[in-house]
Amino acid sequence: MNVKQITNLFSLMEFFVRAQRPLAVKDMVAEFGWPRSSVFNTVSTLVDLGYLYQPVARGGYYPTTKWMELARQLSEAQPLPESLHQLLEELASKTGETLFLAAPEGTSIVFLDVVESLADIRFIANIGQRLPIHVTAAGRAILSQYAPAERAATLRRIQYQPYERDDFMTPEAVEDNIQQGLSQGWFVNPGIYAPGVAGVAVAFPFQGQRYAIALGGPASRLEKNMASLGELLQTSVDQFLHDNES
Repeated sequence: MNVKQITNLFSLMEFFVRAQRPLAVKDMVAEFGWPRSSVFNTVSTLVDLGYLYQPVARGGYYPTTKWMELARQLSEAQPLPESLHQLLEELASKTGETLFLAAPEGTSIVFLDVVESLADIRFIANIGQRLPIHVTAAGRAILSQYAPAERAATLRRIQYQPYERDDFMTPEAVEDNIQQGLSQGWFVNPGIYAPGVAGVAVAFPFQGQRYAIALGGPASRLEKNMASLGELLQTSVDQFLHDNES
């Protein structure tokens, strides 16, 4: 369930990112169709809290650097080391594809870090993005780290529905694929969730948490290289975990 006020706040901040300029109340009303009084109250509150200001009188509002300071402090407190982001960057450079770190959240996965491919045609991922845990390679890589009873309980809570393909419509079908992934060392998503998009992932148990490192890209580019990409991810992750256990 979304809290409307919070959703509206972040929609507004994303509008500032797209616009790259000060915005007047009328711009926000035109963009979202919100009541003018609601927009004015939101803007006034953000000004009072120090998050918006007017660079020029009557010239519109723009975010202050207070947002940057919050982001900096959160980044410094991030429990994941910078070396992990560097690993994603290295793998993105080697493969030419989008790399991401995923964590479980109920019956979904959430992207914690993303390094996007530079290719014109690429998998576009965003930090904070959520996808169903059972149909994604990253999700099944995470599920593979669960104890059997916990995994079975999670699979029973999923509301199964067909996506681009209907490969995983029962707990048994997902479990069979997880066992296959465990035997080969990596997990694949051959265009099951979204049309034309494929993925490869490996389990990444780190600092007592269950993560996955995965890459995504056009199925036409990945489908012939799934095994080699899986081996590369697994080798890189094994080396990273070894180096960080020393």
